Amino acid sequence: MKQSCPCGLAESYENCCLRIHSDLKVATTAEKLMRARYTAFVVQNIDFLVHTYHPSTRGEQEPEAIAQWAAENKWVGLEIIHATANTVEFKAHFLDASMQAHTHHERSTFKEFEGCWYFVDGLLVS
Repeated sequence: MKQSCPCGLAESYENCCLRIHSDLKVATTAEKLMRARYTAFVVQNIDFLVHTYHPSTRGEQEPEAIAQWAAENKWVGLEIIHATANTVEFKAHFLDASMQAHTHHERSTFKEFEGCWYFVDGLLVS
């Protein structure tokens, strides 16, 4: 039996987020892109994470910092709290280098551009 995708859906990674990692147009909703971005942290696909920032904010990103955060933590689960057409509130659960549990709770905004969804920004939810 194949393991389910890290994004939390029952499908295998190959039939779920890997398809989006290979072709961004497969992410037909903001939520699908959010799930694929979380999974990119799990599998440390930094190029995908950088490429899926909206073009208006992509130049501000630091790939080395993204790679470090992805590698320093063990990503253990994703909860989608609420999704609309262009926002996703989620909790990403992870263990830090000391194996301490943490939750990253964020409300992310996405924008469609030239037929693809992109991450614009996120606000931490306390």
